[in-house]
Amino acid sequence: MTAKLRLADRTNDLLPIIGFVAALASLAMPLSPWFVAVILAGAVVAAVHHAEVIAHRVGEPFGTLILALAVTVIEVGLILTLMQAEPDKAQTLARDTVFAAVMVILNLLMGLCLLSGAIRHHEQRFQRTGIGAALATLTVLTIVTLVLPNFTSSVPGPFYSATQLGFVAAVSLVLYGTFALIQTVRHRDYFLPDGEAQDEADAHAAPPNARRTAASGALLLASLFAVVLLAKALSPVIGALLADWGAPPAVLGVLIAALILAPEGLAAVRAAKADRLQTSLNLALGSALATIGLTIPAVAILSIAIDLPIGLGLDAKSTVLLFLSLIVASQTLANGRTTVLQGVIHLMLFAIYLFTTFVP
Repeated sequence: MTAKLRLADRTNDLLPIIGFVAALASLAMPLSPWFVAVILAGAVVAAVHHAEVIAHRVGEPFGTLILALAVTVIEVGLILTLMQAEPDKAQTLARDTVFAAVMVILNLLMGLCLLSGAIRHHEQRFQRTGIGAALATLTVLTIVTLVLPNFTSSVPGPFYSATQLGFVAAVSLVLYGTFALIQTVRHRDYFLPDGEAQDEADAHAAPPNARRTAASGALLLASLFAVVLLAKALSPVIGALLADWGAPPAVLGVLIAALILAPEGLAAVRAAKADRLQTSLNLALGSALATIGLTIPAVAILSIAIDLPIGLGLDAKSTVLLFLSLIVASQTLANGRTTVLQGVIHLMLFAIYLFTTFVP
């Protein structure tokens, strides 16, 4: 186990350097799309890893915010880079990415966590208070950002006016900031496992030393630099490939969301298998809240600054799937216990979402 951890650490240290060099090389000459795709994925994973190292060193509540900000920088960087490369799809890319992230987290990730944990441990428990607060916050954020634009009248279509967009960005930041305060400071016990689970050794691992933290900070910056430039190099190839497949534009949002959420998703599934469902749900719902609570304000500010309209309102099909996912999630997490059935339900919901994305 120790050898595997050392190998993983070395890999995460090497990937940002390789990504940084590849990003510089992409400015001077064309690179193989497959090579760029692999290095880009590795840079994203490494960036999240080094953000987690820094977060562990800093401690709560700032550690959680650092991790969320790092993931948001990656996501916003990818969105803006692809928006510039695909201007005809720019208006809906942010909406498609955020909606895809919510569906991946609420259905695919949660389904995998519930199913894998229940297969191994039959029935798992968690604290309803904290998870209920997270789900309530997520419900407000998703409806205000992805559904309400369809019903406002200041600007026709699924758009907010600049004033409305600024207000929604502020509301999103207030909601996410308040939730982060509750989770990490005032009511931290609502999000801790019951019983002895919170006393496990891995929950109290020693923080990294100053040298390791400084190295992770430098490697995090290198990873972020690599992600943005490599995404710019890869975006024309992605657009052409999706066009060849006949895939709708929303598929690009699914790809971005899957790439961004992969590291934390794997950590959440591992926690569920280890019978730490509380930790698993904290990771999943926390990722969803950060995705909306920080990404939407960042995109909104940039949209207002460069006068680029951003279509946030979902179509009727996506709205139905969003409401269905939120209702099922609230029922799944209502009694503090989960079984195999809930996991299968959420996975089937994700299958419906994915199928109707490719076959609208």
